Amino acid sequence: MTLQVMANALRAVAEEMEAALVRSAFSPNIKERRDCSTAIFDADGRMVVQSASIPVHLGAMPEAVAAVRAHGAAAGEVWVVNDPYRGGTHLPDLTMINPIRLADGEAPAAYAVTRAHHADVGGMAPGSMPAGSRELLQEGLVIPPVRLVRGGEPVRDVLDLLLANTRTPGEREGDVRAQLAAHRLAERRLREVAGRHGAGRVREAFADLLAYAERRTRAAIAEMPDGTYRSEEALEGDGVTDDPLWIRVAVTISGDEMTVDFTGTDPTGPGNCNCPPAVTRSAVFFVVRCVTDPDIPASAGAFAPVTVVAPEGTLVNATPPAAVAGGNVETSSRIVDAVFSALGNAIPVPAQGQGTMNNLTIGGPGFTYYETIGGGQGASPDADGPSGVHVAMSNTLNTPVEALETAYPLRVEAYRLRRGSGGAGAHRGGDGVERAVRLLVDAEASVIAERRHHGPAGRDGGGDGAPGRTTLNGEPLPAKWRGTLRAGDVLGIETPGGGGHGAP
Repeated sequence: MTLQVMANALRAVAEEMEAALVRSAFSPNIKERRDCSTAIFDADGRMVVQSASIPVHLGAMPEAVAAVRAHGAAAGEVWVVNDPYRGGTHLPDLTMINPIRLADGEAPAAYAVTRAHHADVGGMAPGSMPAGSRELLQEGLVIPPVRLVRGGEPVRDVLDLLLANTRTPGEREGDVRAQLAAHRLAERRLREVAGRHGAGRVREAFADLLAYAERRTRAAIAEMPDGTYRSEEALEGDGVTDDPLWIRVAVTISGDEMTVDFTGTDPTGPGNCNCPPAVTRSAVFFVVRCVTDPDIPASAGAFAPVTVVAPEGTLVNATPPAAVAGGNVETSSRIVDAVFSALGNAIPVPAQGQGTMNNLTIGGPGFTYYETIGGGQGASPDADGPSGVHVAMSNTLNTPVEALETAYPLRVEAYRLRRGSGGAGAHRGGDGVERAVRLLVDAEASVIAERRHHGPAGRDGGGDGAPGRTTLNGEPLPAKWRGTLRAGDVLGIETPGGGGHGAP
């Protein structure tokens, strides 16, 4: 009973952090789409609780905390990092971390962490998500772990450097300060919890929650049949090459442990669909959360029984200076598909969802717009798939038409469900959406998407979902595309439907 009380108190801190960040943010990408995540870690850098936010953010946070701990972070400091090879995911995701004392005079007992997708951090294209980038430096400002706050005050030189490398400095500063506000709130709330229950009881709760989550996850894995199960998925090129890039996985269940081995995956690609290992682990942990009891607390304990093998120099474990902007969003989604498909040989799993985030960035004088667009979720053995949702690694909301048109020189010409795009079956796949945006000024645009040639696969006799489609003034574009738009042009996105489950 005490464990549940403490678990809810700590989880409430993470969720209030997210609420403060969302309500304080300047950009529609954070305040409307909620493209941000928050979590609390213990003194050893293990995630204890998280907000119910972005899977690709949360599973990759431990590397960021480890990187900051290695630099000797102290109380009264907030550190920032986005370098994918030193704790980040991709460059627009700015991660902030601060050590927290539960009582004056004590050593820090926790870390508060926020990660938010900023709509521009420099690079070769507005929005810092350029299709066709070939190296990390083309994607934006690279920030190793550095102090953003020291002694409770912002380090102005670091903040000035960050703002000098973005096309929208006012909006960036507002979002940065929103993250810092969430960190101040986390420290206040954790100290309040410690004041009510005692600092020792809070530290005990950290350890007990991790052990509890591990026990329950091991029990869930132990119920799965032992064996090795294989699958493979292909990316539809990476913006530089149109050749398929293969992700191959073998999932081994042995007692109460799971090993996910990506040996045989293709080497690092020339474009930006490469993943740092933190993103690959994040995708695997998402699947583990889905196939075990969803009531298990999401924490480092829940991931302890899982081993991820990702050979260096492959799509799933890139090395510098490989570009990674698309790996965080698209390759992570296809890793999820591959691991689900492999486990589908052992346990019931849903049909495939859209398998892409349909990343759209548009930028011009004084603005940068970024959005991922929802699609169809795959049907499950006992229910139709939902329509128009952000599937798997995304979990963001949409940008409402009114908010988009207020903030940017854009007009939404159409936004509707793509009726009939879900696969047929005893349970139908969810439908994708259609979104058409007219430019009111000249601007640059970039699209990074998947599932344009092959739709999401149905399962157990269910039909495949319809592939997606990207158009400019009605003419089809490649899955990964970057170019200049003129005022009056209409960029259209039709997202994939989910696969059906069971024979129709």
